[in-house]
Amino acid sequence: MLIVRDALKREKLQELAAGRFGDMVKAVVDVERGLVAIDAELHSDLEALLLEDGSQQRDLWGINLYPELAGAEFIEFDSMINMKPSQGNRSRGVEDEAVRAHITEIVAKRIAP
Repeated sequence: MLIVRDALKREKLQELAAGRFGDMVKAVVDVERGLVAIDAELHSDLEALLLEDGSQQRDLWGINLYPELAGAEFIEFDSMINMKPSQGNRSRGVEDEAVRAHITEIVAKRIAP
């Protein structure tokens, strides 16, 4: 597991995918701090890593990254940690379009093409 604070090349993401799930890397994005934690068996492990690093639970969203794909298919908004009824999110997805857009911006900044 690692927290991407600068930028990670897409090739490295492909290596991480090949080493764990084959075509996908689990990630958790801190939308307040602009950080991305990647490469764990469970989103909850990445969530715990970011919480230990100073993140707040309300700012964390789980996604899956598919390094071989481009455009909208690169990011999948699907994680159990996204179920936040107190924040109005009642599914595994990210229901707020503005939050999805912010997550996409952060991922684009942290994962270099």
